[in-house]
Amino acid sequence: MNLSILLGMIGGWQILIIVLVVLLLFGGKKIPELMRGMGRGVKEFKDGISGEDEKKSDEEKKTK
Repeated sequence: MNLSILLGMIGGWQILIIVLVVLLLFGGKKIPELMRGMGRGVKEFKDGISGEDEKKSDEEKKTK
């Protein structure tokens, strides 16, 4: 099944149900913490792809 077809079939009610299930599973207090962790993970992934870690380590070596 093509991904664009699958995404086209998800409507407003389905998204609402998914949000409610997530709220029931994790609770309102845990969700910001989960999103923060996801954001950090995405940032680290992007930095790894772009080579930011290498640039930072090179700069740290120069200062030591």
